[in-house]
Amino acid sequence: MKGEGLERVRLALDTSTSVGSVAVAVGARVVARARLTKQSRHAAALLPAVDEALEAAGVGASELDDLVVGEGPGSFTGVRVAAATAKGLALALERPLHAVSSLAGEALAHTGFPIRYALFDARAERVYGACYGVGSARVETLVDPHAAELRDLLAGEVPAGATFVGDGAVRHRGVIEGAGFPVVEGSSEATCADGLLAWLRRSPEAEPLADPASWEPEYVRVSGAERLWAT
Repeated sequence: MKGEGLERVRLALDTSTSVGSVAVAVGARVVARARLTKQSRHAAALLPAVDEALEAAGVGASELDDLVVGEGPGSFTGVRVAAATAKGLALALERPLHAVSSLAGEALAHTGFPIRYALFDARAERVYGACYGVGSARVETLVDPHAAELRDLLAGEVPAGATFVGDGAVRHRGVIEGAGFPVVEGSSEATCADGLLAWLRRSPEAEPLADPASWEPEYVRVSGAERLWAT
């Protein structure tokens, strides 16, 4: 643990969607980040991206105080890539590991509006979604992470003043805006990993995983492989 007055050094990683991300923060400042733009290569590219971000930050892995990983929902394989990598690093370095909804990370990667409904594309007309109220010091979950048909989600109880973000929102912009809700694309800089770090800064009471080795990420729905084996 850092002594009083010393800034914590944190590593965040997420591969829940087609664009994976890594970020390093010192205190409240994100000092380095890396993007993974080819989803099919997330497994091979994630550890090199971690090394790249740490080197850019001028931080050694042994200097990390804790880690945070996007726990999904999202691509089944992608979620597992980040989960396995984060668990391996946390156990090897003997550092605390926090697991945070990737949708929360996406929501907090955006700024400028207080009610953020994050959507990830789940193929066809389905999405993963969750809504958050974001203040200067706290985050409130207004709608828990879930999978839904987009039209059912929009016809349900969307919190007043919500702005939609995430790749699912961008893909279905026409339908969402047609239903009367604004859609905002992400900046060219901030990533989901940035948002995970922002969530952790606003949640000082958050406890790390008690047993990272046995932890499993939040898939929200079963994968196609699991459904096949169940038949």
